[in-house]
Amino acid sequence: DVGTAKSNACVIDVYNTSKDQTGCFVHSVEITEGMLTVGDTIELTVDKEYREKVMRNHTGAHILQAALRKVLGNHCEQAGQLVNDVAVRFDFTHFSALTAAELADVEALVNKYIFDAIPVITREMPIAEAKEMGAMALFGEKYGDVVRVVNAEGCSVELCGGTHVDNTAKLGLFKIRSEGSVAAGVRRIEART
Repeated sequence: DVGTAKSNACVIDVYNTSKDQTGCFVHSVEITEGMLTVGDTIELTVDKEYREKVMRNHTGAHILQAALRKVLGNHCEQAGQLVNDVAVRFDFTHFSALTAAELADVEALVNKYIFDAIPVITREMPIAEAKEMGAMALFGEKYGDVVRVVNAEGCSVELCGGTHVDNTAKLGLFKIRSEGSVAAGVRRIEART
């Protein structure tokens, strides 16, 4: 559940939110009690505990990418990602399996960034300004003239529309659970905050 909606006549569980081709938000829901009718006024409540877990794991994915690039080199780029309330699954480009020492170095660097309690600042700005800041973007993605930048200064600066904590300390601890291959030249790390 990402949240719950209530009207006078029903209770609705929201299990996904997306945008349609026009940019309007669409909620996928299940009516769990009563009936919904056209014209009903709805009160939406976000599942705070779920959202906070997702925020921690999402910010953890950004910091993980920064640590991978610092430990392994700037050739490491995101090749896929899944973030939810339970874990981070991060796919990245790299030519070989990580050694135990490299994995330990990556995990230690992520935890250093967490312990450093770095403020995470999210701002909208012109794309040219974001590029000047060195913000990382996903290859092949289309961006508008104004973009959203998530900046953990001295650690990670990325274009991102997702939800994040406001300080790295809120991640608590970062633990890598596994590392492996998903395709030629693409590795996967699964981790938790």
